[in-house]
Amino acid sequence: MKAVQIAGPKDLRIIELEKPSTDNRNNILVKMTAAGICGSDGTIYHGTNAIVTYPRIIGHEMVGIVEKTEKNVKTLKPGDRVIINQVVSCGHCYPCRIGRKNVCDNLQVRGVHIDGGFREYIAVPESDCYLLPDGLSDRDAVMIEPATIAIQACARAQLVRDDMLLILGYGALGSSVLKIARLLCEHIIVACRTDEKLKDARNSGARHTINVKKENLLEKVLEYTDGHGATISIDAANSGDSLLTLLEATGNAGRVMVMGLTSNHFEIPPSLITAKELDIRGSRLQNHMFGKAIEMVCEGKLDLNGSVSHTFSLLRAQDAFDFIDSHDPSVRKVVLTFDF
Repeated sequence: MKAVQIAGPKDLRIIELEKPSTDNRNNILVKMTAAGICGSDGTIYHGTNAIVTYPRIIGHEMVGIVEKTEKNVKTLKPGDRVIINQVVSCGHCYPCRIGRKNVCDNLQVRGVHIDGGFREYIAVPESDCYLLPDGLSDRDAVMIEPATIAIQACARAQLVRDDMLLILGYGALGSSVLKIARLLCEHIIVACRTDEKLKDARNSGARHTINVKKENLLEKVLEYTDGHGATISIDAANSGDSLLTLLEATGNAGRVMVMGLTSNHFEIPPSLITAKELDIRGSRLQNHMFGKAIEMVCEGKLDLNGSVSHTFSLLRAQDAFDFIDSHDPSVRKVVLTFDF
């Protein structure tokens, strides 16, 4: 079978592997049909991801069809369409014992620490597979995983109705956060560099938008929050100075959500945090949020149709990464397909 492997920074290869076999633990064989390219996949490709090990078959937004099951499988059968959980945890360390398996001391993430879904087949435990709703294409179902990340971030932020939320960045992550956040609060500001994306943000529920190339972000945030600043800020841009920007734009007693895993280094004056008594909270992956996201899709609260902007065959993975790196304003979500 074919797979996409990142051998090292900017070294993408299409390799041949043996088709995986199942056993009593990895008791489901999934034939991949669609896999999303996430921003973190880009950091692995560019060599700026602080936690990846090389060489690595990347890909953690994984959708496919069950091809084979072992005898101990209880609920799934061949032909079922599934999305695969990317988090592998030990179950016995301190974070696992307090219900935070997404930051397990022995955490392994498919596509980061262990091989992921940019390959034709993958063998996984039944417990890591979630049935997909009817009516949602495999391509659009890839967006369930980013939705779980957004649900996790909003939960960690303790977002409530009267918050004034600032989302910095409006790519696939920022748009996913907006989809969830608009169900929880109404005063949402989205800031990014592209007018086309900001127009989409307004159509998708943002009350205010800021083009950071043309407008002063801090001035506009203060204007849109009656001089207070955001009560919650979520960094969906993960650029070199985005955290510093959000510390400045967040008001007294606010919360700043950090979601990036790059190795960027920059200085932060402690007074920015202590003077306003800010909470800085990390949000990593997701903690059993697939069921919640799928439930929201089935209830009509979360519409993922049409979220993907471009598709490439797995064999054109290099073209896909090059296209993302072009920063074409039409890029929203790029998905690899397996129809070759």
